[in-house]
Amino acid sequence: MRIGELARRAGTTTRALRFYESEGLLRAQRAANGYREYGEHDLRLVREIQSLQAVGLSLEDTRPFVACLRAGHSSGDSCPDSREVYRRRLAEVDACLERLQTVREFLLARLAFQDPCLVPDPEESPCS
Repeated sequence: MRIGELARRAGTTTRALRFYESEGLLRAQRAANGYREYGEHDLRLVREIQSLQAVGLSLEDTRPFVACLRAGHSSGDSCPDSREVYRRRLAEVDACLERLQTVREFLLARLAFQDPCLVPDPEESPCS
């Protein structure tokens, strides 16, 4: 399939596909006329990249998943390097959640100090 069809089937733009190619994530075959040619496997790679980016992984983070698929694995997350990306990102998410919980507790304490009736938990509010 040509680049326009791949873009249509993947729900992306030809510009994005060219960018993936420039980043080494996608490798087009060239037809005799110089047009890029892609196969179903390329569609699978693009969908993997898109699904990972949709949950917040960077384009760089997608590299091990693409390499895993290129190596012939049925799933991009079945290789050790891919699972390491998951572990690292999970640690980052956990750290972010901890920071957000700290902010939440601070805000609740400030609200309770200014007006105890503003505390969102009815069990803790003296105004119920």
